[in-house]
Amino acid sequence: MNVATASPPIDSTTEQSSLSEKEWELMPEPNIDELIIEDDQPVDNLISEKQQRLLTSSAYSSFNLEIPFLVTANVGLFYTNKKPPLVPDVMLSLRVKCPEDWSQKKNRSYFTWNFGKAPEVAIEIVSNQVGNELGSKRNNYLDAGVGYYVIFDPLKCLGDNILQVYQRKIISYQLQDNYWLEEVNLGLTLWSGEFEGQFYDQWLRWCDQSGNILLTGDEKFELEKQRAETEKQRAEAEKQRADRLAQLLREQGIDPDLI
Repeated sequence: MNVATASPPIDSTTEQSSLSEKEWELMPEPNIDELIIEDDQPVDNLISEKQQRLLTSSAYSSFNLEIPFLVTANVGLFYTNKKPPLVPDVMLSLRVKCPEDWSQKKNRSYFTWNFGKAPEVAIEIVSNQVGNELGSKRNNYLDAGVGYYVIFDPLKCLGDNILQVYQRKIISYQLQDNYWLEEVNLGLTLWSGEFEGQFYDQWLRWCDQSGNILLTGDEKFELEKQRAETEKQRAEAEKQRADRLAQLLREQGIDPDLI
């Protein structure tokens, strides 16, 4: 999904991640009246659409964070005046809150100068070979100051690597040999299972350091339902055992209520 832009006045030579909190606060708010922040283009395909929802829904259901955060899908990331905005399939930013007044244009996209920081994680879901995820797009995320750039390629359009995680190291991205996002205290993993009635053998999921996937709200509900049913069966079995014992006592002339 591409979004056109018309020159937001932030100089692209400024490295976003190098700015201090005070520098962000002192930066003048640019005029965004001419920016196109929504183009009404659909997502690529059913895999991308469901995958985006899986990652966002499980984040809000299971992220055990004591700080505010924002997880979005297909939202424009504006960071420079010389390139179109990036539109990651999924984006995670910590220590930020979703603006409340959506009637204001500045609150409907991720403008780094408004949020005061770049996102920690950007995920690109590959469905063809035209996105240049390993080339110019990766460089653009680097320029934007994104901490972790993730390429999820379930159809192997770019090669044999289904999942690649890059961490920003000052002026370059380095490919990790694992899928743990140390600065975010979260990980990513491939999972085989069913989501919204669709079975797939390589869903991309958030996970903890032990590899346990973070559940969606529906998965949590189903898990609690199973636990409740197990407890019900345990209680019923205990009642039947107690009833049998009471009957044996009565057969021996002993009143179980007096014991």
